[in-house]
Amino acid sequence: MTIKIDKPITAYSVVTEEPEAAVEETQQQAEVIQMHEKLERPDQLHGATYKIKTPMSEHALYVTINDVILNPGTNHELRRPFEIFINSKNMDHFQWIVALTRIISAVFRKGGDVTFLVEELHSVFDPKGGYFKPGGVYTPSLVAEIGDAIESHLKMIGMLRDDRLTDVQQEVLDQKRAEYEARQKGEPQSESEVEEEALFPQGSSLCAKCRTKAVILMDGCMTCLSCGDSKCG
Repeated sequence: MTIKIDKPITAYSVVTEEPEAAVEETQQQAEVIQMHEKLERPDQLHGATYKIKTPMSEHALYVTINDVILNPGTNHELRRPFEIFINSKNMDHFQWIVALTRIISAVFRKGGDVTFLVEELHSVFDPKGGYFKPGGVYTPSLVAEIGDAIESHLKMIGMLRDDRLTDVQQEVLDQKRAEYEARQKGEPQSESEVEEEALFPQGSSLCAKCRTKAVILMDGCMTCLSCGDSKCG
C-alpha cells in the first residue's frame, strides 16, 4: 500500500526484526501456566508421606501430599501442592479427616499463597488439652500436627522459608544452655526433672514462637534455646 507524505520528514529510524531469542522468550512468557482450579490432574504426581504418631491414638496417621510440576523444563518451573490424603486405622476421626482433606485439596488447586493454612491449623486447640512431642515441642491438637506436616512439605518445595539457626547462632545457644545448666547443678532434681533435662533445661518455659519448652532467663532476658527468640532482641 502506498502512503503519501504531505509533511517534511524531520526524523527517521530503522526498524529491525526482533532477535529469535527475544521472540522465544516472549512466547515462553505467554505460555507460562499458573496454578488454578481448572488445571487438570496429571496421570502422575510427585509427593511425600509424613507419619504422625500421637499419644491421643494408638494408631498413627499418614499424611500424603502430592505436587504438580508447572512449566517443567523452563525457567518458570514450579512445584506446587495439588492434593492431600490422610489415612489411619483409627476410624474415630474418619468423617472430619475426609472433610479436611477435601477442603485443603480444594485450597491447593485454587493456587496463590496457600501458606496461610499452616497458621490456621496451628491455631486449632483441643479442648481436652494438647501434648508435647519428642524434643519438647508443644502441639495443641491433632489438627495442629497435620499443620506441622503441611509446613514441613511447603518448606521442602520452597514455598516456606526454613528458619533453621546458623552454626554461629546454634553455638551461642549451646553455650548459654551449658552456662544455665551449670548454675542449676547445685539444686536437687526429681526423677521427672532428670528425664526432661535431655530435652530442655530444668525450669524452662514454653516458647510462644516455636512452641518448644526451652525458654530460660539468661543475662536478664527470656531466651529460647530452641529457636533463639529473645525479648531483648
